[in-house]
Amino acid sequence: MRILLVEDDALLASGLLLALQRAHYATEHVADGEAAVRALADNSFDLVILDLGLPLLDGTGVIDALRKRGNAIPVLVLSARDATRDRIHALDLGADDYLVKPFDLDELLARIRVLERRRSGLPVNQLQQGELVLDLGSMSVWWQGRQVELQHREIMLLRRLLENPHKVFSRGQLEESLYGWGEGVASNAIDVYVHHLRKKISPDVIKTIRGLGYRFGKVAV
Repeated sequence: MRILLVEDDALLASGLLLALQRAHYATEHVADGEAAVRALADNSFDLVILDLGLPLLDGTGVIDALRKRGNAIPVLVLSARDATRDRIHALDLGADDYLVKPFDLDELLARIRVLERRRSGLPVNQLQQGELVLDLGSMSVWWQGRQVELQHREIMLLRRLLENPHKVFSRGQLEESLYGWGEGVASNAIDVYVHHLRKKISPDVIKTIRGLGYRFGKVAV
């Protein structure tokens, strides 16, 4: 899951970026509403975490611009505005959830998981294909009843493929899901992670589609 964080408080944004990255979310950050609209027009994201009191364009203006374009991306508002009318206005414009600052980080992560389940049509916090299970709450991976120890970006890659098990992802799309803007990416990074996942789980867990990229493979049921 790739998240766009729109927050003009640099200290809060820094803390949130670290927390979201530790929770295995690829997260980008912009600090004003106009930059958010441009980022969402030019890039692919799965969720927006949005402050309302933004420079250049207010958060409600961002929501309005998104929905008028027909962009249905989930929006979680994170704002110090605690008046009922502000919450109602944001939700009526098209926000999917609203959390008032100050907030508990565990609650924020839980609300992200709810929106993730809703987007994926999942009844529980799990991605499962056959005997392979990824628990989204603990970010633990289980294969044939045993827990598999994976590194941070191995989990992120597996998660991306499990979210869309029939979709073929190009190398560029997978790099975008695993790395932030400006991060250096080794030319063989995706190949290395795919190799590790095949070794730790099953040779069939990821299928190479020659000339196109990768998709989730067939594993035992």
